[in-house]
Amino acid sequence: MIDKTAFAARLDRFREYLGLLDSIRTRLRDEFVGDPILRGAGERYLHLAMESALDIGNHIIAERGYPRPDTYAGVLAVLFDHNVLPEALYRSLDGMAAFRILLVHDYARLDHGQVYDVLCDKYPALQELYRLYAGMLSDPATD
Repeated sequence: MIDKTAFAARLDRFREYLGLLDSIRTRLRDEFVGDPILRGAGERYLHLAMESALDIGNHIIAERGYPRPDTYAGVLAVLFDHNVLPEALYRSLDGMAAFRILLVHDYARLDHGQVYDVLCDKYPALQELYRLYAGMLSDPATD
């Protein structure tokens, strides 16, 4: 059984980060790359959106008793293996966990243009993941 209060709180944060990313991704690539404040915001909110997505995924895994993954990428794999994530969405999210690690641990190697590209390219998949999670919160089968 999913703890709906904890799930909803995590989901609210995920939605908040997606909203902030949406306003950032509407900027031109050159503007993003050239503005350190905008870059910092984009990097941080992309990190937090990914963190939220993986945290919610871990919450689902724990609540349903699925095997605990050893890696961040494993969270999405477990959800896919247990038919929580459809294949197209799983494939669209490919590389996100690894990019999260780059943002957090290998930030000195960040290519700001690549961050912008990932933000723009992966935003629709993150949005779709949010909608999937939100649907689970309102689905009586999750009780």
